[in-house]
Amino acid sequence: MRSVNSPPPIGAQIQIKGGLAKGGLAYTDAVAARAVQVFVGNPRGWKLTAGDPKQDALFIEGCRDRAIPSFIHTPYLVNVGSPTEATVEQSIASIAHNLARGARLGCRGVVVHAGSAVGEDRYDAALRQLHERLLPVLDGLPDDGPRLLIEPTAGGGKSLAATVEDLGPYLAALENHPLVGVCFDTCHAWAAGHDLSVPGGMTATLDALEAAVGPSRLGLVHANDSLDECGSKRDRHTTIGAGSIGAAPFAELLAHRSMAGVPVVVETPSELDGSPSAGHARDIALLCSLRDGVTLESSAA
Repeated sequence: MRSVNSPPPIGAQIQIKGGLAKGGLAYTDAVAARAVQVFVGNPRGWKLTAGDPKQDALFIEGCRDRAIPSFIHTPYLVNVGSPTEATVEQSIASIAHNLARGARLGCRGVVVHAGSAVGEDRYDAALRQLHERLLPVLDGLPDDGPRLLIEPTAGGGKSLAATVEDLGPYLAALENHPLVGVCFDTCHAWAAGHDLSVPGGMTATLDALEAAVGPSRLGLVHANDSLDECGSKRDRHTTIGAGSIGAAPFAELLAHRSMAGVPVVVETPSELDGSPSAGHARDIALLCSLRDGVTLESSAA
């Protein structure tokens, strides 16, 4: 469970080649992750996979032994706001499946992109679809199951939620269900027009997020720098401190009152210096140093 008095645990979207536990936990240890996010199927496909019971059990045990929270990210294709009925049906099935997998794996949350209305003048219709199609799934969840964490997108297309203010009507469409939370992605927020690079910019954005959805809705942060300028509506992640956001705003992020006990995962490029884990290890170490007020000689590398 989240502790409101603890600093944010910092981890990564882990690679699970070789199995959820065998590959995933080895990667977790290699990058010194204290929180993990995984895909439990093809991130760019609709196929629903049951998982390997042995790997699942070892993953649960491994996360428990390491005292690290875990999260699932749903496939990128999911869009409950779509005008295409087949897409909506597959999206609902995917969300329900990932929530069930999350419950079995002891995950704290399941992340889903906010989605898009796709066509012109479909915003209200798309929000009605959220209410009609997704709310019954939420109502069927156990009270102690993982929360569904809505992740605002970078703002391209007819996004249903890009700025943090957009989350207000989005959650209202879901009747502010108690099992709905928010996943805040720094690259997405920057692309959507939140200037996180100016002093106080990150603080103001998190204040606005809390004002839009209320306290304790923030369940996870994706810490990513950006290759593009503020307001670009382009979602291109890069290494912390190597992009247009810069490293300093992440210290502001980690110090914000709403971040107490909220896990952070990096989705930055993992391969640096020829190692498949070097990039994530470096980003995690840098974020830990910013959180703890420690200067790392390697942080500027």
